[in-house]
Amino acid sequence: MDRNIVTLGPDQRKAAIATLALAFQDDPAMSWMIPDPVVRTRRLPRLMAWSVDDHLANGLVLGTPGAEAVTLWRPPGTVHRHAPLTPLAIVGFVRMFGLRVLHAERLDRTIFRHLPAGEAQFYLRMAGVRPDKQGQGLGGLAIRAGLVRAAELNVPAVLETATESNVGLYRSLGFAVISEWQVSGGGPRFWTMKRE
Repeated sequence: MDRNIVTLGPDQRKAAIATLALAFQDDPAMSWMIPDPVVRTRRLPRLMAWSVDDHLANGLVLGTPGAEAVTLWRPPGTVHRHAPLTPLAIVGFVRMFGLRVLHAERLDRTIFRHLPAGEAQFYLRMAGVRPDKQGQGLGGLAIRAGLVRAAELNVPAVLETATESNVGLYRSLGFAVISEWQVSGGGPRFWTMKRE
């Protein structure tokens, strides 16, 4: 397996979607938005397809050449950008989240409220490693590649995680917790982190 980190494009789209869907199967935020694990397994590929496509168009997708590790980044100028909420988009979100679509909307709104203000930052929106390749350092390699881009732009990197065990990993990469918060209505707890 190639451990180089590259910019992923349309040719790796399908593999990137599969990796993220598997990696986020037990994520606290995904589990709150889509509580039934069987339904979550079926719907996560749709959500990850939307996320990957959004970052291919408006951001940066970094990972291993085979997409065993995938990171989705928003560079300065796109951090707080949201795609327009068209009727077609609404139908797509209902297909992803079913009756929990309002939970997903609340979570998304709350995440963006806790991001640092302004566009002078490099935002790690999502990072995942295919379960059979976890523990080999691939996620750290992909994140470090994004941190190099942030340093080249002379901006901090920011992220949030709903997985408490990830906080230590991100600290080891130079991030510090800048806020800890919970989504209202019994939602998951998050840590927003920043690396200067």
